[in-house]
Amino acid sequence: MQAPSRLAPLVEQFDFASRRLTARMSGPAVDSGDGVDAEVSPMTGVEFLWEPVPGCWSVRRLVDGAGPRATFLAGTGDWERDATSCPHPWPPPFTTIAWRLSHLSEMLLLRADHTAGSDALTRDDYVVSGDVTGAVAEFGAAAEAWRTALLRVDDVALDTVGYCTYPHGSDPEEPFLDIVWWVNQELLHHGAEVALLRDLYRACATAGNDGTTPTRPSIAPSDS
Repeated sequence: MQAPSRLAPLVEQFDFASRRLTARMSGPAVDSGDGVDAEVSPMTGVEFLWEPVPGCWSVRRLVDGAGPRATFLAGTGDWERDATSCPHPWPPPFTTIAWRLSHLSEMLLLRADHTAGSDALTRDDYVVSGDVTGAVAEFGAAAEAWRTALLRVDDVALDTVGYCTYPHGSDPEEPFLDIVWWVNQELLHHGAEVALLRDLYRACATAGNDGTTPTRPSIAPSDS
């Protein structure tokens, strides 16, 4: 099936953003935005779980329990993700690359299931990876599942309110085209956060070591 004309640019944007994020995490190069590839080293496991400030949310071994201000661990498996029921903590906890990537992958996989799958998956079914290689692979699989779901819809589906029944968002009350736009927004902004954290990790690496044990950035006091 050929994608509806108004869906095509959103699929193209999604493809670009997912490829760029994967390259930013895995290397060996990423599109710098000016037509020149920038060299990128693969993300390490230490970097993946790096907590640059106190009180971070991350993915954690189930046996270790939830992190600061989290009330439970979401997902299934040996590793799960810091979470809490509404209302969420304020200010929001700072989250690690591992947390952000797990959040993205879960969202993509579950929305794909609630668009063109079983309509049954919940966060309790999502297997969280504490391994960087596994997490990057999970993101790739989840992105492909969402893309496949998109390519099955037609113009009628794009205008259908509640076409996606994803239970953790406004999907049941929104036209599907708005959900497609929202997913792209999630990928773009969380992908940018992951890229920034990679840059910060590199910049904060302790001088003279191998770059795997960076110092925490200093946090200036607020003027407010």
